[in-house]
Amino acid sequence: MHFSIPADHPCLPGHFPGHPLVPGVVVLEQVIAAVARQHGLPAGRLRLPQVKFLAPLYPQQRAEVVLQGQAPRWKFQVLGPAGTLVRGELVIDAADV
Repeated sequence: MHFSIPADHPCLPGHFPGHPLVPGVVVLEQVIAAVARQHGLPAGRLRLPQVKFLAPLYPQQRAEVVLQGQAPRWKFQVLGPAGTLVRGELVIDAADV
């Protein structure tokens, strides 16, 4: 799933003045949206037991969420123009399903 965060997104002012970066939580929302789009919205509580931010995402920069796996566990990467921006794992808590 491809996405970009517009320059007027409400998360950007103050993150960081004069050099805006997309906050990690906004990028992770896109990962969850990609899972929902490809597999339906998972039932149960979602966990992110492992996430590593490798490079920043800038406003209006095009990125892509790449998923591997299926419920209850997906590995993901968020790819930008210069390579991997974020990688990690999303899990549905077994106790909640």
